[in-house]
Amino acid sequence: ANSSQAKGRVERMDRTLQDRLVKELRLAGIDNMEAGNGFLSGFMEDHNGRFAIVPARSEDLHRPMNLAPDRLGEILCKREQRYVGSQLTFSFERQRIMLEETEVTRGLAGRYVETYAYADGRLDVRWKGHSLPYRVFDKDQRVTHAAITENKRLGDVLAYIKERQDERPAPEVKTNSEQIGYTPRGRKPGRPRDFMNDPAVIARREAAFSRLDAAE
Repeated sequence: ANSSQAKGRVERMDRTLQDRLVKELRLAGIDNMEAGNGFLSGFMEDHNGRFAIVPARSEDLHRPMNLAPDRLGEILCKREQRYVGSQLTFSFERQRIMLEETEVTRGLAGRYVETYAYADGRLDVRWKGHSLPYRVFDKDQRVTHAAITENKRLGDVLAYIKERQDERPAPEVKTNSEQIGYTPRGRKPGRPRDFMNDPAVIARREAAFSRLDAAE
């Protein structure tokens, strides 16, 4: 349908077919799929004989598709934009996607890339039309006591998994300072030191002035 009016006619015909077909099946006493499939051909013939309209032009007006098969796949896919973080990662469908570091991907931190999710399950990540290499990085998902309580049928299995996880050593968690290699400089916490009123600084300053006066 190339217009909203034509699309409306299609939708109204769908409603008509659904409404009439249900009633016709009930009147015919059909209660299973095999009998319904056998009844459908006769129903369509009767319906078209009553409501069909002869078209003004009888020739086939479908236009040939002048697109390459791969181009059609790119059109009939789910395309979205994803923000790339500082570690060249972004989230997609509850997964963490990590871009492999190349000459192109090094400059994509803080930018948006396009994801192409195809019907066969493939995922393509692109930047300005160029495919980017990546790998899927799943976070460590651990079973909690809440999951064991909510899933009563799987309680024994989840409890067993929980015991195996508790036997493993806890993962080492680093602070942001440790990750960037920051080392403390040894300054004491609190307010900064007032060097102008420090007695040691005042004594050194007076000694320097006295030596200057003696030299003059």
